Amino acid sequence: MNPVENEAVVAEILRKCGGSVELVNLSCELPQLVGRPGLRKWKVCDKGVWFASYKNVPRFRRSVVASSMFPSGRRYIDTADNNQKCENGEAVHSENGTQPEEDPMTSIDDVEEEASGLPLEHCMRIVPHDQNTGAFFIAVLHKLYPLPATRDKSVSVRENKSTGNELVEKLSNHAIEDTRVDSVDGTDERISEEGSEADLVGELDGVAFASSHAEAEQGPSDNKTESAKSVGNRKLQIQGKWRGVDPVIFFKDETVINSIKTFYGIDEAFPFGGHLVSRNNDTNHVKRIYYISKSVKDVLELNFQVGQQLKITSIGLKMFERQTSREGTTAPCSFRISSEGLPVILPYIRKQILHAAPVDFIHLLQYKAVKFANFIDSEFGQKAANLMMGCCVIVLRDGRKTVSDPIQVDASPIAIGCWKGRSTLSVMVTAIDCQELLERLSTRMESEEATSAPENNIEPEQPHDVIIGKDTKPVNNN
Repeated sequence: MNPVENEAVVAEILRKCGGSVELVNLSCELPQLVGRPGLRKWKVCDKGVWFASYKNVPRFRRSVVASSMFPSGRRYIDTADNNQKCENGEAVHSENGTQPEEDPMTSIDDVEEEASGLPLEHCMRIVPHDQNTGAFFIAVLHKLYPLPATRDKSVSVRENKSTGNELVEKLSNHAIEDTRVDSVDGTDERISEEGSEADLVGELDGVAFASSHAEAEQGPSDNKTESAKSVGNRKLQIQGKWRGVDPVIFFKDETVINSIKTFYGIDEAFPFGGHLVSRNNDTNHVKRIYYISKSVKDVLELNFQVGQQLKITSIGLKMFERQTSREGTTAPCSFRISSEGLPVILPYIRKQILHAAPVDFIHLLQYKAVKFANFIDSEFGQKAANLMMGCCVIVLRDGRKTVSDPIQVDASPIAIGCWKGRSTLSVMVTAIDCQELLERLSTRMESEEATSAPENNIEPEQPHDVIIGKDTKPVNNN
């Protein structure tokens, strides 16, 4: 949240654009989101020293600390000594030999405070301790007119084109006059006319070169880009006009989608249509399938309508991933459920799902792979052996619910993705995640034991608190 990386960047954009872009006021947007206005005053730190103005920055550090890092963005011209004369004859009087260079976009009332004259308070700062969120800086820029560089370029191109048209017309007039030259004196006149035509052609070539100067500048860069794309064996994808970014494609392969829905028994209530995207044009080589919400889907469809002008580097929640191992190619469904997407789709899975007792769940996390016969609960081991080969979901059994009870959408059960092989059940979770789950289970079991301890220690002088059917220690009647 350093203002040098946030407000200073926005201020420099506004100064460079020269009124072509305005900063939109966000104070009335998203009223439920707690935010703070952007800063108009800040200091810049360099090597442990804080500077309130670019004027105070030593000369030998000005190659590192830029004037645009400060609120006003005002620059100062270095002078050889305090008595050096300017071009207008006035002397420079300053303690460190600097003269401020005026900027029409900044205020000059108080140099020491370095307060920005731009409406940076229209930005929004979101800090974690205001609403238990991440830290974000938001600035919305509205383009009003073409940028200055674009305007200058378009004017130059129009001037070059008009000059070229005049020369073409002049050349055609000379060609018409050539047809009227007398045959007797044609030799000398033809020589002079050929010379003038050569001059005109030379001028025309120069204008053609000038008019296509912008395209010529882009040519080498495009060639370098094309050559860079063929570096190595992997070619860079092209997403619309964005080079080097994988495309975003709606995944509509009904064969793959139906195989996933049938294999996992996904309920029809789960919205699949139009919510799956991939980053590969070839559906036969799609490695990951991402799930997007309706709002993101609407934005993506709008982006396609306007020619993919939005550069998308990351989108959606990774829901399914292709299993490339040898067993994965022989499984009925080659796509497994990813750990990121499991909490979203878990309430809608009806097949390839088992509930494990805490002891077997912990053994899976500890040993990563357990044979069916080695599970403590033999019934669970038999059910695991009867699953189809491929990905499956193991849910930690809750003692307060039966196995037949469906998982609620708003519930937060502990579940992991596993791979059912020929003789073993293997965990498809990283070692770090396994260790984190073990620690969570250990803390959870300790808290449950601490909660059940007062219930088991009931005083005998309060018989009205003893209720038949209440959880107590089991009595061995054998």
